Amino acid sequence: MDSVTIEPWWVTVIVAVVLGLINSVVRPVVKLLSLPITILTLGLFAFVVNGLMVLLCAYFIDGFKVEGLGAAILFSIILSVVNWILNLMFTKEE
Repeated sequence: MDSVTIEPWWVTVIVAVVLGLINSVVRPVVKLLSLPITILTLGLFAFVVNGLMVLLCAYFIDGFKVEGLGAAILFSIILSVVNWILNLMFTKEE
C-alpha cells in the first residue's frame, strides 16, 4: 500500500507492540462507547474503530505514516485477514 509507510524496517516491531497495547487498552473503551452507532450500522462502524486505532498508533510512532482514515481502515482489514490466515495455519485443532 502506497498510503501506509513504515520506515525503517525495525519500526514494524514497535508498531506491532504499540498496536497490540492500543487494541487491548483503548479499543474496548471506544467500542463500548460506540456501541449504539455500531448497532445502527449493523457492525460496519467496527471497521472505522479499527481504522481509528491504526491512526492513533501512527500518531505516536515516528516512521509509521498513514494517509487518512480510508487507508487506515484498509490497512486494518488487510491486517485482520493476514492474522486470520496465520491463525488458521498455526493453530492446532483438537
